[in-house]
Amino acid sequence: MTPPTPKDQRLLLSCLFFLQAHAIALWFVPFSSVLKAHGLEHLTAWAFATGAVAAFISPMLTGALADRHLSATVILRGLALGMAALLFLTFWAVEHQWHSFAILGLVQLLQFCFAPGWGVTTMLVLAQLPDPGRQFGAVRVWGTFGWMAAGPLVSLVLQADGSTLCGFASAVAWLGVAGLTFGLPRVAPEAAKSPLNWKSLFGFETFVILRDPQHRALFLTAGLFSVPLAAFYPYTPMHLQDLGVQKTSVAMAMGQIFEAVSMYAMAPLLTRFRLRSLFIFAISVALLRYLLFASNTLSGVLVGILLHGICFSLFFIPAQIYIEHRISRELRFRAQALMTLLIGGFGNLFGCLGCGALRSVCTRNGITNWPMYWLVLAGAVALVGAYFLLAYRPRGAGAGELVAARTTNAE
Repeated sequence: MTPPTPKDQRLLLSCLFFLQAHAIALWFVPFSSVLKAHGLEHLTAWAFATGAVAAFISPMLTGALADRHLSATVILRGLALGMAALLFLTFWAVEHQWHSFAILGLVQLLQFCFAPGWGVTTMLVLAQLPDPGRQFGAVRVWGTFGWMAAGPLVSLVLQADGSTLCGFASAVAWLGVAGLTFGLPRVAPEAAKSPLNWKSLFGFETFVILRDPQHRALFLTAGLFSVPLAAFYPYTPMHLQDLGVQKTSVAMAMGQIFEAVSMYAMAPLLTRFRLRSLFIFAISVALLRYLLFASNTLSGVLVGILLHGICFSLFFIPAQIYIEHRISRELRFRAQALMTLLIGGFGNLFGCLGCGALRSVCTRNGITNWPMYWLVLAGAVALVGAYFLLAYRPRGAGAGELVAARTTNAE
């Protein structure tokens, strides 16, 4: 068989990002609306918190396996098949009014497959690109397009903003992701195999990278930043509904417009600006977004949703590229998994439960005081920004810093 050309390979990787993001958005974005429509609104905070529980376990496990024992391609295929099966069971259970504990149990199993999937895909793609700093944005943007396409499909085509049909559609899309993996190269583990023990299996030795002050500042900021950000997907649709918007999935998809622009701008931004500047800008945009939400006007909330793509892409995407260049290749999957643990584990757990508790405090007689809710979260974002400004000390600028670091690691 003739090996794929670099152009064909980038096309396949772009398709992988598109379909995987599409599969995620089909169920994740309308999930809170589905729970509410089936009388399960009381499970919202707990259902989203299951992702945090999963992030403590499965990303580190899959990261260790990908670095030492199994091809990341095979791992991704297994995760995609697991997602397809568990999504079908979970949304079937919601539709047929199973007991709340049974539904939460299925969501938890689902999250064990979901938590490591995007990180595995990201590192698999980064490993295939000769120049990730300049090429990754143009490939990763197709994930944004896939996410954007899910909103109109759910709201306008399937009419499934509160229907379990969105979950069944996502299950089919995940089968497509599994199929795509058969066209991907098998990425062999970089690190030498080691005996299977608890320390190596769950990648506990990865925490050594936090001894570096710069690594520690970035990783901890990512985790802390995720705490107030955890309110966006569960509670923005509810705010929109209170403002009279019914097609919430379409409205939420607007956030990906500026995300796409940011992805295409990633290469020149990494070349011209310090990473520290990009991170600070992203945090500042997140602060502005929640201040706009606090205005409690439809126009303010919609503009805030548009800004989501900027604060997301200009913080977390450079952070992923930072890992690829600044962390040794033997630890790259585990380092990505550690980032997922801090973001999806610590950040998401405290974020989902904390933001859920905050909404309860801000709600009286079934009416939520949204200005108070978002102002408190804006204050939390400001504190995260203050910590980052004090803790992160840059060593270089832009892509040149990353390229130099990668050369050093390779040596």
